[in-house]
Amino acid sequence: MAPKTSGEKDDWMKQLDAELEKQTQEIMKDAAELQTQMGALNKTLICDFDRIKERFDKQRVFLTMEPQRSVYAQQDDTQEKWDFKNEFRPEEIRNIQLIDRTQEQGRMGDSLKVWYYNDNGVVRMRMIFEYCEGEHYYKYAGWKRVFGQFVIYDAALSDVEIDMVHDKMAVVVKAWYESHLRHNREVLINALKENFEKGETFTE
Repeated sequence: MAPKTSGEKDDWMKQLDAELEKQTQEIMKDAAELQTQMGALNKTLICDFDRIKERFDKQRVFLTMEPQRSVYAQQDDTQEKWDFKNEFRPEEIRNIQLIDRTQEQGRMGDSLKVWYYNDNGVVRMRMIFEYCEGEHYYKYAGWKRVFGQFVIYDAALSDVEIDMVHDKMAVVVKAWYESHLRHNREVLINALKENFEKGETFTE
């Protein structure tokens, strides 16, 4: 049971409570809208990545995908088509990636990645291509693989333009695919250098 208060204090508390309730509803609405946007975008990107993987598979270029198809898909009776599982929640996915498993030409680990991050309270989507630049020997750590990144797309979630994402992604995928057909990884690296901004470099 709440203690008795004076009328003035009671009015102050009612006003504060009303403001807090309004704030709560606004934030919940914003969060729900972000979840809806993220879910729709993730479904599109997962479909895109799945189809890209199938195209590479036909050429016997094997990529792995995260999330795996078993997480989001249910196959039809022919096993040739799939649809999203009813229980799959695309808005909960924070990372989507295709990773090259080819051993030759240092391709192992070449990957197209999408993730979400928070920048001063704004949720952003970033797509990068990550690749191994080679190995370097460190005195106290030994040999390490050096990875570089190219930024393919980066925008606030609310500002993502899927047509632009597709245009930029097509540049990467076509060069990636051609580089495998020609057995020349430089086709891919040159296309990345010509079209996209260099991102971070790190070691593993």
